[in-house]
Amino acid sequence: MRTLQQWFAEYNDSHRNPINKKIHWLCVPVISFTVLALAYSLHWGVALAASLAALWFYAQLSMAIAIGMFVMLALMMAIASILPNLLWWAIGLFVVAWIGQFVGHYIEGKKPSFFKDLQFLLIGPAWCLDALYAKLGLESANIPLEH
Repeated sequence: MRTLQQWFAEYNDSHRNPINKKIHWLCVPVISFTVLALAYSLHWGVALAASLAALWFYAQLSMAIAIGMFVMLALMMAIASILPNLLWWAIGLFVVAWIGQFVGHYIEGKKPSFFKDLQFLLIGPAWCLDALYAKLGLESANIPLEH
């Protein structure tokens, strides 16, 4: 398995343009929420199972990322549980956020990373969380879990 530093280095290759980065910092969390909300629309257990699988992936890379993602996923689940018309909100936001992502990559002039490896769909949220950690002055999350 690649280290978090390796994932981020490869992800950064197609996310260098400042406008594309800003679009991703907005759209990636929205897409993450909408995927969880769509799963929650099926059944809360589906959303929980998907969250646990994602947390296992993150824990293999970095405990700091896994802990942060646990907090984010818990907040997203709480919002999903109270948002009326959840399915329609999720579908609408999902479409708009993906349009934003593709506009960002058009500006960047590079294809999205997930075209190369679907696991980048999980790296995007970790990359955003790592940027948040840096803005908050927290220790870098780029420390892999020691085995």
